[in-house]
Amino acid sequence: MPQDLPPPTPPQTLPEIVVTAARLPPAAADAAFSVVRLDPQVLERSMRLDEALRTVPAVSLFRRTSSSAANPTTQGLSLRAIAPSGAGRALVTLDGVPLNDPFGGWVIWSQAAPESLARVDVVRGAGAGPYGAGALTGTVALTERDRGGVLDGSVAQDGGARLAGSASARLGSVGVTISGLREVSDGYIPVRGSSAGAADTLLDLDSRAAALRVDAPLGGIEDARLSLRASAWEEDRGSGLAGARANASGHSFSVTAARAPEADGYGWRLQAWRIDSDLANRSVSVAADRSITTPANDQFKTPATGSGVNLALRRRVADWAGGRLEWEVGADARLNRGQTHERYSYLGGAFTRERRAGGETSVAGAYVDGSWTSGDWLVAGGARLDRWANADGFRVERLLAGGAPTADVTFQDRSGQVFSGRLAARRRLDETLSARAAAYSGFRPATLNELYRPFRVGNDQTTANADLKPERLSGVEVGLASDRENTVWGVTVFGNRIDDAIVNVTLSEGASGVVRQRQNAGVISAWGVELNGTARLTPALSLNGALAWTEAQIDGGNAAPQLTGLRPAQAPRWGATAGLDWRASQRLTLTAAARYESVRFDDDLNSRVLEAALTLDGRAEWALNDRMVLWAAAENLFDAEVQTARTADDIVGYGPPRRFALGLRLSY
Repeated sequence: MPQDLPPPTPPQTLPEIVVTAARLPPAAADAAFSVVRLDPQVLERSMRLDEALRTVPAVSLFRRTSSSAANPTTQGLSLRAIAPSGAGRALVTLDGVPLNDPFGGWVIWSQAAPESLARVDVVRGAGAGPYGAGALTGTVALTERDRGGVLDGSVAQDGGARLAGSASARLGSVGVTISGLREVSDGYIPVRGSSAGAADTLLDLDSRAAALRVDAPLGGIEDARLSLRASAWEEDRGSGLAGARANASGHSFSVTAARAPEADGYGWRLQAWRIDSDLANRSVSVAADRSITTPANDQFKTPATGSGVNLALRRRVADWAGGRLEWEVGADARLNRGQTHERYSYLGGAFTRERRAGGETSVAGAYVDGSWTSGDWLVAGGARLDRWANADGFRVERLLAGGAPTADVTFQDRSGQVFSGRLAARRRLDETLSARAAAYSGFRPATLNELYRPFRVGNDQTTANADLKPERLSGVEVGLASDRENTVWGVTVFGNRIDDAIVNVTLSEGASGVVRQRQNAGVISAWGVELNGTARLTPALSLNGALAWTEAQIDGGNAAPQLTGLRPAQAPRWGATAGLDWRASQRLTLTAAARYESVRFDDDLNSRVLEAALTLDGRAEWALNDRMVLWAAAENLFDAEVQTARTADDIVGYGPPRRFALGLRLSY
C-alpha cells in the first residue's frame, strides 16, 4: 500500500545521490506536499502500472476498467475524484520525460511495465515548479530501474499470457538497461446476460513494448552522467463490439545529461525528448437488438509528434540562516503536432466521406522552486510562468467519390499566459508525528484531440471545440502523518477548484443516442478527506488500508446551466482499499486486497448510474529459492459485477469477471 513520505533527511544521506542514470534526485521541497510513494511490493505484484496506482483511493483511469481492457482514448489518469477525463488531468513522467500522448493526453501504460521501475512517487495536488503544464490534479513521477534484474512470466485462464522483465549490466564505466513486455489475452465480453447479442465481442489484447537505456560518464565533467534512452510500444485490442478495434503504437527517444548536487554544491540537468505516436480506432453503431453493428467511423491513422526540452539548475547550501537551503531554477518547453485521418458517413455498405483535422499546441515556461529545512521545520515554495499557444488548427472534409470538398475550416491561432505556484510548510511535532499545510495552483491546456477531433462511442457522439481555454486548478490542503515502528498513517483534508473545466456537455438526447460537445463548462468545486495507514501486527503479518471521500459539484454558469449542482461524470464520492500480507512460512506468502467504490455517473447529466462496486483479489507466493518465486493469483475472486458503462438505451457494460493466473518470477 502507498505510504506518506517521511520528513526529509539531510541531503547527504539521500541514496539517490549515487545514481547510474542521469537524473536529479527528488527535490526536498516535495516532502512538504502530499507525496505518496507506492509500496514496492504492490508494484512487484502488479501486471500493469495503472492497476498498481489504483491502490491509492480516487486514483483511476477515466472509467473503472484498467488499461488491460480500456480503449486507449480513456486511459488518461486522474489523481483525485474531482473530474476524471479521458485525456487525464495528471502528468506522468519517466525520469522527467512525459509519457502522456502528444495527440490525446492519455497514457499507453504498456510503455512502463512495473518490472522496469524502481520507484513510483505520486504527488497529489496541482503541479508547479518543475512539473508544469498538465499536472492539474498532480504528477506521477516514475524512476526506471538501475540495478539488478527481474523476469516475470504468467498464464491466465482467459487465454492470457504475459512475459515482462528488466535487466541492468555494467560494461566498464557504461551501464546498459533493457526492459520488455509481451502480453496477449482473449479478454472478456463486457455486456452480459440477456442484454448481450451477437454484436457483443471480446475485449482481446495483444501488447508489446521494449526499451533500451545506456548510461555513461559525461567526459570532462566530474560526477556528471549522460543517458540515452529509446523505446517502442504497440497495443492492438478489441473494443467489445463486432468491427470495433483500436491500435496504439509509438516510439520515443530521450537524451539526458545531469549531475546530482552534493550536500553543499550545485547540480544540474539538461534533457531533450521526442515521442512519435499513432492511433487507429474503429467505432460502430449498434442495432437496437444488438444483433449487428454498422461501421460509424474509421480513424485509420492519427500521426502525432511530441518534443520537448527542459533544463534545471539546483543548489544546495548546507548552512543558510540556521538551516539547509535547496533551490532550483529551470525552464521547459513542449510542442505537440498531430492530425487525425478518418472515414465516416457509412452509407450503402461503404464510407462516403473523409476527414482530416489537427494542428499544433505548445507551452513554454520558466520556474523557481526551493525549500528551507531547519530543525523540525520544512518550508517550500515555487512559482512559474507559462505561455501556451494553439496554432495551425484545421478541419478538412471531402467526399470519397470524386474528392469534392464539403468543409475546409481553418481555426484562429490562440495563445495566452498562465501563472502558477505552490507554497507549503511541514513541521515535525515529535519523533513520530508531523503536520503540514499547502496551497497550490496549476493548469492544463486542451489537447489536440479535445480541440479538433469529434468522436463516437456506440451511438453517442461528441464534437470537438477549437475555442477551448486551459483549465485551471487552485487548492489548499492540510495533513497529519505518523511513522512509528510498526504503524504508519496519514490524513489529508483538501479543497480544490477547477475553473474553465473541460467537460463533455450534452446538447441533445434521444432513443438513438446522445450528442455532446467539449466545453469550458463553468467551475468544479471539490473538497475531501484522504486517509491511509499500515500496521505490522507481527513480523509476519501486516494490514493496510486507505480511504478517500470527495464531494465534487459543478457550477455550469451561463455556459451549461443544466449542469449546476451535479457531480462531474465518472467521479465517485467514496473510494477505499484494504489489504493483508501474511508470511505464513519461510516459503509461503499470502496476500489479499479489497477495493470499494461508491456510485458514479457515466454522463454529465447524472442520469446514467453506475452502481457501487466491491472486489477482492488474492495471491499466494511460494519461494523456490532466493531468486525464484512461484505465484498464483485470483482477480475479482467473488466474481463481482462491476459496472463500467451505461448507454442511453440502458445497456450496461461490466468489468472483468473472476480471473485466475499462474506465474513464475526470477530476480537477481
